[in-house]
Amino acid sequence: MRIKRVYLITCLRIFPLLLFAVVCPSVGAAQSVCLPAPRLLTTLPMGGQAGTTVDVTISGENLDDLGELRFSHPGITAAPKMGDDGIPLPNQYSVTISPDCPAGVHEARIMSRLGLSSSRVFSVGKLPEIVATESHNTLETATPLQVNSICNGQMKAKAIDYYTFEAKKGQRLVVTSAAAGIDSKLKSVLIVADEDGNDLQVERRGGAIDFTPEADGKFVIKVHDLTYGGGPYYFYRLAVEEIAADAVVPRPASTRNVNAFSWPPTDLALTAASTEVEPNNQSTKAQQITLPCDIEGSFFPAADIDTFEFTAKKGEVWWVEVASERLGLPTDPSITVNQVKKSGDQEEEIDVTQLSDIPSPVKVSSNGYSYDGPPYNAGSSDILGKVEIKEDGVYRLRLTDLFGGTRDDERNIYRLIIRKAQPDFAIVGWALHMNLRNGDRNALSKPIALRGGATMPIEVVVVRRDGYDGPIELGMENLPEGVTASGLTIPPGKCCGTLLVTAEEHAPRGLTSASLFGRAEIDGKMVTRQGSYASMAWPVTNAWSEIPSPRLLADVPVSVGGSETTPLSVSPTEDKVWEVVEGQSLTIPLTLSRRCEFSGPTMSMKTFGEPFDKNGAFDVSLKEDSSEVSLDLAKLKPAPGTYTIAFYGSAVAKYSYNTAAVTEAELALEAAKKSAEQAPEEEQEKAKAAVTAAEKRLQTIQKAAAPKDIVDIIVSKPIQIRVIPATEVTSK
Repeated sequence: MRIKRVYLITCLRIFPLLLFAVVCPSVGAAQSVCLPAPRLLTTLPMGGQAGTTVDVTISGENLDDLGELRFSHPGITAAPKMGDDGIPLPNQYSVTISPDCPAGVHEARIMSRLGLSSSRVFSVGKLPEIVATESHNTLETATPLQVNSICNGQMKAKAIDYYTFEAKKGQRLVVTSAAAGIDSKLKSVLIVADEDGNDLQVERRGGAIDFTPEADGKFVIKVHDLTYGGGPYYFYRLAVEEIAADAVVPRPASTRNVNAFSWPPTDLALTAASTEVEPNNQSTKAQQITLPCDIEGSFFPAADIDTFEFTAKKGEVWWVEVASERLGLPTDPSITVNQVKKSGDQEEEIDVTQLSDIPSPVKVSSNGYSYDGPPYNAGSSDILGKVEIKEDGVYRLRLTDLFGGTRDDERNIYRLIIRKAQPDFAIVGWALHMNLRNGDRNALSKPIALRGGATMPIEVVVVRRDGYDGPIELGMENLPEGVTASGLTIPPGKCCGTLLVTAEEHAPRGLTSASLFGRAEIDGKMVTRQGSYASMAWPVTNAWSEIPSPRLLADVPVSVGGSETTPLSVSPTEDKVWEVVEGQSLTIPLTLSRRCEFSGPTMSMKTFGEPFDKNGAFDVSLKEDSSEVSLDLAKLKPAPGTYTIAFYGSAVAKYSYNTAAVTEAELALEAAKKSAEQAPEEEQEKAKAAVTAAEKRLQTIQKAAAPKDIVDIIVSKPIQIRVIPATEVTSK
């Protein structure tokens, strides 16, 4: 009994290493960018029906020592799936979806040694679901589907997936293949064919097929990638659903675009106060409205021009906002406003203004991969602008979709709001990335999973509403123990700031759902606005070959892994407010805590935080434990007050991945050898196989742990500076 128990304990100790071997990072000779981050890349299936329990298999990068599989909605919970021997099966979970969990997309993440992973969409639906497991790449091997069901599938390269279903004459069916909206790399082509495979309807833009059979029979669905790509990241959820003859074709639930962060305005009612009334395309049939107003309408039918007419008085200023693209629709609203003057039977329209896109608050990457700006577009083709009334009279507003000339889709709705100024703002943040290597975008997809002693910079941009132009204080609340956040205030009139999230060197392992916020004084009252957070759906090591796919996340989790410290921490020698008289110079001594070797003798650093960001670059030694920086306030000219700054740069660290796993693997090998020595004759073959497996695992883990050159963003601990007025010193 003792011998068998030792053998079982050895297997249990080896289990985490089995899991590590499945998901450990590959080690290449090329220099990479950013320290390894935990990333959840796939779940199979990609969702489930509310009120059911489904078995889910996950895969990812840097996911050793796995813990809880977590979801952004409390109605979805998970537990490790157990094998017949009572031991958890690697990478498998039983996921329970409560009956009242809302249908739609939710975030799935896994807690790992390095903290909480990046997110992958997990969809919840109302229809029964299956998983396509058998090969079905020919008409003869097609997977049968029931009407009103969903199938979770993964596309093979250079292949077409075939399905069949039975339908009756006159039965209206909608066939959809959710892909891009659930983080898939698949660019879905969807085909409905007859029983012999002859195409009847084709959809190549990721939309739905509205299909009504002319006779009872069996029909075929074909799914493939637009360029016939494939692999585990090319997944989809195929749905066949019956709808009423007069129903609007539903759209599959989808993640939100980054620019959706600026909608809706604060305290806006869920539904509009009134609706557009057709026909209103012609001037003679313009819909009469009274300002202010809140109207819901649609760009339907094709080439629709919705015309509204109102009266206004000289000196009035009305702010106009339209939401359509930010609702996730493929639209581009445009507005013209004209003054209407009548003389007898004659009518004249005088141009007043034209309103179109909401510009991005910051310059966006010109082509998605060049880093002349972030590849996040916080602007929108929606509308936010003002109309200034120069004289009393009647005014005519025309609203149209610049993309709607040939689109005949009643689902392309809009919300039109005309209001007096209500100054406000909306913010969104994302992981800051610097141009460390051409095309690299790994930092943009990393979660806020902190190593001890690390500071992670988050770039925050703002859309200012209705003329608000004041400063905005940034912050983050509900952080794990040992983690703090310091916001660098967005100055008046500016649209971009930085938030620094710092973990103390010995911060314990932890996880919270944090809250990103902006705070400002508007019309004499302090207001706080919750911010959104964006990320890339996939890690992109070379954007020359793959353009990043940004989206908003449903929440803002912050975690500390507790197993590693950052290779280099930079901090002021004293944790205090550094005081300096206006116009003088300030020297700040710095402490460098180095935890590994670095390539090169020095690191060039710059400064976060206006106006100190105008300070020139300076070098710190990567061979010494201390340095200093001088700030010449006579040149920088900061006004008296308190400022938060930080220094940042990049360095090539000789990083070793999970060295603790090497020790564990060595102990596991030693235990396996002892078990083999003590195993009875009938178990010798199994015991020797365990030794061989342990030896191979040790070799794999040693290879992964070998020092590797990694370029990392280094950000100092935030530093507070108080600039004392020169007059205050003179008076003393």
